[in-house]
Amino acid sequence: MKTSEVVYQGELRTEAVHLLSKNVIRTDAPPDNNGKGEAFSPTDLLATSLACCMLTIMGIIAKRDGIRIDGTRAVVTKIMASSPRRVSEIGIEVYFPSNSAFSEKERQLLENSARACPVAQSLHPEIKQDIRFNYF
Repeated sequence: MKTSEVVYQGELRTEAVHLLSKNVIRTDAPPDNNGKGEAFSPTDLLATSLACCMLTIMGIIAKRDGIRIDGTRAVVTKIMASSPRRVSEIGIEVYFPSNSAFSEKERQLLENSARACPVAQSLHPEIKQDIRFNYF
């Protein structure tokens, strides 16, 4: 099944339509690569998709095991390299809500599931994944 359709809009911008839901994502080249940075860049989406995937997989495991993770958030940092221009590192800081209380076993289950998400497994091994989990 086809996933999306992407159209170049000009001025270093694209519009991607998710064919099943009709949701739209727009991208813009970043200022350090001739763009205006008025939307996610394609490499921003790459880094952000790692966090989305991690939270989704943790959500699946949490639902299965009766663990509450609603309100968990992830802050993403993308680091670029040159020659060739590419994503060299993705930092993800996961923050669980302050009212969350997990056993050590639950913490390990959530962390292991996040690190094993499909996006994490699909990224090139040279892209460093710096993943940190913060419990309050």
